[in-house]
Amino acid sequence: MTGSSRRTARSRIKSSTDVDNDDDRSVSSIKTKPNLRLRRDRNKDQNFIQILDVNLKVLLCFGVMAFLFALYFISSLIQPIEEAQRPRVVTPFPAPRLMDLPMFQGEHKESLYWGTYRPHVYLGIRARTPQSLVAGLMWIGVKDGRYLMRHVCQDTDELKTYGWTHHNGRDYGHQILGDQGMTLTTSFLKSKGEGSGYGGDWAVRVHVQREKSSVNEEMLRNVHLFFYMADEDGNALSLGRGATDIHVSSVLAFGSRTDVGGWQLNLESRDDLEVRYAGFRTSDIHNLSDLVQANLGAQARQFGRLQLSDTSEDSPNILVFQISAGIPFEADIAFVSGTDLDSSRVKERVSSLTGILLTSQLNEKQKEFDDKFRRCFNLSEKLDAESVAVGKASVGNMLGAIGYFYGQSKISLPKTSNLKPADSYISYWPAELYTAVPSRPFFPRGFLWDEGFHQLLIWHWDIPICLDIIGHWLDLMNIDGWIPREQILGTEALSKVPAEFVLQHPTNGNPPTLFLALRDLICRMKRDKFTATENNEISSFLERAFVRLEAWFQWFNTTQSGQDKSSYFWHGRDNATNRELNPKTLSSGLDDYPRASHPSEEERHIDLRCWMLLAADCMHSISELLENGRELGREYSLTAKLLSDFELLNQMHFDNVYGAYFDFGNHTEKVRLSWQAVQTGGNYPSRELVREALEDPVLRLVPHIGYVSLFPFMGRVIPPDSWILEKQLELIANRSLLWTDFGLRSLAKTSSLYMKRNTEHDPPYWRGPIWMNMNYLILSSLHHYSKEDGPYRERAEAIYNDLRSNLIRNVVRNYHQTGYLWEQYDQKKGKGKGARLFTGWTSLVLLIMAEAYSEC
Repeated sequence: MTGSSRRTARSRIKSSTDVDNDDDRSVSSIKTKPNLRLRRDRNKDQNFIQILDVNLKVLLCFGVMAFLFALYFISSLIQPIEEAQRPRVVTPFPAPRLMDLPMFQGEHKESLYWGTYRPHVYLGIRARTPQSLVAGLMWIGVKDGRYLMRHVCQDTDELKTYGWTHHNGRDYGHQILGDQGMTLTTSFLKSKGEGSGYGGDWAVRVHVQREKSSVNEEMLRNVHLFFYMADEDGNALSLGRGATDIHVSSVLAFGSRTDVGGWQLNLESRDDLEVRYAGFRTSDIHNLSDLVQANLGAQARQFGRLQLSDTSEDSPNILVFQISAGIPFEADIAFVSGTDLDSSRVKERVSSLTGILLTSQLNEKQKEFDDKFRRCFNLSEKLDAESVAVGKASVGNMLGAIGYFYGQSKISLPKTSNLKPADSYISYWPAELYTAVPSRPFFPRGFLWDEGFHQLLIWHWDIPICLDIIGHWLDLMNIDGWIPREQILGTEALSKVPAEFVLQHPTNGNPPTLFLALRDLICRMKRDKFTATENNEISSFLERAFVRLEAWFQWFNTTQSGQDKSSYFWHGRDNATNRELNPKTLSSGLDDYPRASHPSEEERHIDLRCWMLLAADCMHSISELLENGRELGREYSLTAKLLSDFELLNQMHFDNVYGAYFDFGNHTEKVRLSWQAVQTGGNYPSRELVREALEDPVLRLVPHIGYVSLFPFMGRVIPPDSWILEKQLELIANRSLLWTDFGLRSLAKTSSLYMKRNTEHDPPYWRGPIWMNMNYLILSSLHHYSKEDGPYRERAEAIYNDLRSNLIRNVVRNYHQTGYLWEQYDQKKGKGKGARLFTGWTSLVLLIMAEAYSEC
């Protein structure tokens, strides 16, 4: 994963619309009319006073106009100075936003307005707007004889499984949550019916059942669900009659907002249930769990029962409803908008979103999902039912974990900055981001290099959603063409990140993996595999995006270039640290993968060179597609040609002895961590693990075989008839190096840093474990070379078939044993490791199942 922050896996009042309208009418009806008739019988003094009055008014008017003109003139002089003082790093890129494209407005925007866009909670709903009305689910689970609140996704809850088994990314999802002794299923449905407000209506069905052999049977006789509505904008919510007497009314809450108009929340169930409530007034919605637990604790101490207080603070912007019933239990919660419209048909719409009608719609949506899954991936003839189930969970979890975030990134100030704020950062401009996330419990936010891999899967399912997400990322670009690699936007996202990992560094990049998805789209357009509508959407997007993509490419080409022509190196490595065995290269995405032991500007990183080749080739293809001018396309073509020059590549990065490609830099293999005594200033001795070099480094190739060594292979730079291709196939298939029965290791067993800790508290990350994104790219190239004429075609095909089978078998086995897809897999036994419910690039296993690879 990218960055050390990715490594802490242990780590309303009734609407006042009518009143306002009355006020408007009363104001508009009271108008003063000047008397234009002049009295003819006024004396001279009276006439003098009249003339003087008129002159004063003229003078006053002239004075005001002169003042405004002077103010405008002064501000026009000051504004350029203010803009000049604004740091470039927080200046937006000067081009029209991609999100303003017509294809992302209108029906598309409204259809995606509501969604399960809060991936960090087990079930969270919000709109795609900065200050949204949000909803969510909590429940009380049982663990070791204790009641515990479930709300935010976290490993300490020890759920047996959770995740979306089906989700279409737009208006339907089905999720299973296996808690201790009981199972909850949540279904989400959106509806845009006649009379609804902007974005339409939605419904949630929650079904709870107890496991047959539950050890907590006594404590699980009843279930306590907590469904809440909260307004981030601070608008007051009003209690409905159903909150105090569910037998009289199903309306739990109602309110009004400018985006959706009047709205109300309804609860329907055929089971006998009890409803209680609590209202809170706070801006810290991310701390809602604490508020609810404090309320329950006070009630439990006073009355000995798990029940909310049936009280509310003044003008609450959060209402929480406790729904208690015996198990098994099922309830439907319906949100309807536009209730203040004359044609709202509220009762009819609530009826369509609950009970039998909701059941019918959910069944139809699941059938539509299954049908589309077959069309997109066609697995039925290739794999068994267990594998197909994992494939559905892969795309379902990916789409169900798409989130919407709004806030400001915190940018680290350069040491040469003249700015001296209270903190060591400056804030990016307020921005929104619609994005998939790697992992709901550990990384529920946007990561730039992950997102390119996510889109490899998403575009196969829904091209407009894919372009929508890529567009949001490109709109985060600053005037220099830089995009912050990790997006921590808003208080909810910030609450999941340790403070030391929040700042983003404008000198550091991240692999431009968005070009992976763009390359696929362009390639399929050239092969006429899209409809006319899809072609037009992609072309319109690329035409608007081109200037940003070009700036992004140029940022890499200038800021990450090396001392030698056509060489690049990842900036941001710490050349002064004595705490790391091998200074990390976080910007590469491969964190602790071994690089040159002593960071310097003489370094040449083979993986970045290959990423730049991908970007240049993709920019050339876009130029040709859009006919942006021969000269511009020619420049990218020449860059791609230079970076794919096989002889030059070999001169700079190939080692004939190993038959492998390596980084180049100031390096020694004789480096170790050793304990040394340190002076702490106290009376107690202390020691720390410090790096020491046993010999001086020299400029050389860095002899560590692993994923980085295979980048020219993954980039398909090696000719199919070259003996070097044979050497790459040998490296891949060698059990003493990279091959395992579960996938390819990230680092060869022969490496001096294989499975070595980088610090006392930093276990090996990219130093042995199996990662799905790199295995996918390697498989894609194996598949490519198995189709190319050459002496190694059959060998490539045999390795491809074995590796593909190993990867699928291991991921499927782990999923059915543990209930999760994992961040990485152990190279010895294939066991899932790192973050679980890691549906990020591990979901590429579905494309491996479908044998869906780049055709370029």
